[in-house]
Amino acid sequence: MISSWREVAVSAGIGLSLFMTACGGGSSTPPPTTTYMLTVNSTGPASGVAITVSPADNNSAANGSTSFTRTYNAGTSIILTAPAMSGSNTFSSWTGCTTTTTVTCNVTLGTNTTVTANYTVPVISTYVLTVNSTNPASGVAITVSPADNNSAANGSTSFTRTYNSGAAVILTAPASSGGNLFSSWTGCTTTTTVTCNVTMSANKTVTAGFAITPTATVTVNQSSTGPAVNPKILGMNLAAWYDVVGNATAVNAAFAQAGIQSIRWPGGSWSDEYHWQTPNSSSNPSLPYMCHNNSSGVPDGTTSWGGYNTFAQFVTGIVQGGSYDLALTADYGTNPACTGPGQPSEAVAWVTAALADGITVSHMTVGNEEYGSWETDLHTLPNNAATYAAAVAGSSGYYALIKAASPNTQVGVVVNPGNNPAWDPTVLANASYDFVEYHYYPQGPGSENDTTLIQTDAQALTTNINTIKAELATAGHSGTPIYVGEMGSVYTLPGRQSSSITQALFAGQVLGEMMNAGVSRATWWIGFGGCDDTTSYQTLGNGTLQYANFDTAGLSYQTDVYGWQDFGGYMVFADGPSESSCEGATLPTGTLLPTARAFQLFSNVAVSGANVLTASVTGDTTDVVAYAATHSGGTALVLFNRNETSSEPVSIKLSVETSSTDVKVITYDKAIYDLSGSPTGTPADPAGTNTWAAPTTTDMGAQSFPLTLTLAPWSMNVVIIN
Repeated sequence: MISSWREVAVSAGIGLSLFMTACGGGSSTPPPTTTYMLTVNSTGPASGVAITVSPADNNSAANGSTSFTRTYNAGTSIILTAPAMSGSNTFSSWTGCTTTTTVTCNVTLGTNTTVTANYTVPVISTYVLTVNSTNPASGVAITVSPADNNSAANGSTSFTRTYNSGAAVILTAPASSGGNLFSSWTGCTTTTTVTCNVTMSANKTVTAGFAITPTATVTVNQSSTGPAVNPKILGMNLAAWYDVVGNATAVNAAFAQAGIQSIRWPGGSWSDEYHWQTPNSSSNPSLPYMCHNNSSGVPDGTTSWGGYNTFAQFVTGIVQGGSYDLALTADYGTNPACTGPGQPSEAVAWVTAALADGITVSHMTVGNEEYGSWETDLHTLPNNAATYAAAVAGSSGYYALIKAASPNTQVGVVVNPGNNPAWDPTVLANASYDFVEYHYYPQGPGSENDTTLIQTDAQALTTNINTIKAELATAGHSGTPIYVGEMGSVYTLPGRQSSSITQALFAGQVLGEMMNAGVSRATWWIGFGGCDDTTSYQTLGNGTLQYANFDTAGLSYQTDVYGWQDFGGYMVFADGPSESSCEGATLPTGTLLPTARAFQLFSNVAVSGANVLTASVTGDTTDVVAYAATHSGGTALVLFNRNETSSEPVSIKLSVETSSTDVKVITYDKAIYDLSGSPTGTPADPAGTNTWAAPTTTDMGAQSFPLTLTLAPWSMNVVIIN
């Protein structure tokens, strides 16, 4: 019985259900749920980043470290949170998320999804640390900690190391290097004695400085001045056998460059056979001529060629062209007819002609080296001191007659201390004179020695000058001016040495010695016209032939003296193409050779108004030589390093000044000479032998004293202190 309508409905429903089941018309299992995979990655780093995940996935997995996956039902909302830092890398962004908020990634899964937590790798800057040193500039062992990015630590200067920004580096220098003591570091963040601390924030250079230990000290006494410096010590001989007038432009330009102030004419022993004007009706009666010699070397009464130009042309082209102080050598040996001794009247006519040509001969010496048997002398008693003195003295002698014709011309006599037979005592006691002329050649052909030339020969000149001063005092002529009329390294057959750095160093010291000694005038032998080749020779005492420019065995070009060139000679300026027989003829006329460079440097010191100062050397007095003079309110120094292979650090002390507004150093040295002519040498001269390198000039600016300078091997250095 159905108790109510509800029972009827339920019963009907059950019946329908049973009916549908029995007939296969339905199921009671719900449809399957869709799931998706969430992949979580990272960059910078690509793995190991801890990510928090909420909620846990279908497998109850939540948090994980990249890379990892989680599985969720479709439509699930997941929140992932990345750390702000991973190692030293900084979180930058999420990618692949539905939405993001800073480090949070919100994902609603509607498909397989990949999200990535991105981190920024910090840019680490790297910088280069350069480690240098001074005195010495290389080879100093420096300890370095820590090692750099390339695992390199300690090194020897100069070297580099590479570090990350911010790295703290400690460098330690030795207490001394090469005999020099450590002084300071520069370029460091902080320093402690020999330690340099550097924090790398940029490319940096640090320098370990060492104080040079001077091998010598030069002290200049600025309080007491000596003799006046006479610029006329910057002089050159010229010879009538060289066409100086035809080459006047080059000659005067070269002399100006070297600072030449005075000249002597007409050329050594030629003077006693040279007659300045032809006394006949030849095609050019003004040309000079020479007495012709017979086979025994004695004038035979005939004449021969005596030069290119008239005296008037010489005066115009050279003396006036270069504004030089002129000295002449009067012919004492032969008369104009070449049949007897010289006549004062010829010298008188010469100085008179000079006045007519517009100049005054400043010095005229009676004869050349009259004390020597090699000098032509047709007097009854040739090369005799008493005969010579008598010819100069008296009212009809050279002195009185020349002075009468040209009162401002100084008349002099020749001297040679130590001559055998004695010469000076007789001449100085009996002749009349305003000055004496002395010639100095310390070495002979075949026995040239560079060490002696550089180390002692210049100083020997001062010894000889002091002897002459003593001789003058004995004769009652104290204070008589001394003119050094000729000088050079070797008295005949010059070779490689005469055109090398060695003679330049000798010449520079000679100029210093003459300046200190108060020499009034000097002329080097010879400016032009002295180039010798290998055909010149003489017979030595042992009967063998000694060829100019060859070594003592006569086998090869002077290998026993220093020099690179295969020619040489007396000339200190290149003779040029007119001397075509000489190996150096390819040089442009007037090229300054090493000895001329010594004059060029000294012309900065031997200036009008200057006075000698005492420059004393302590320490290495063998290799270091110094000369000094006042200089336009300042001080000029000439410093020589006579050591061929080693530099010389020299401390300069001034007795009054402790600072200078400017210091300039002019240097000529062995390295410059070596560069000048060897195309294949070290270093090579790319221009070959035609480019003789010039001195170098270094302007050091303001300096304090004592001041240490390093002198290059075999060098002459002029230091101008303002």
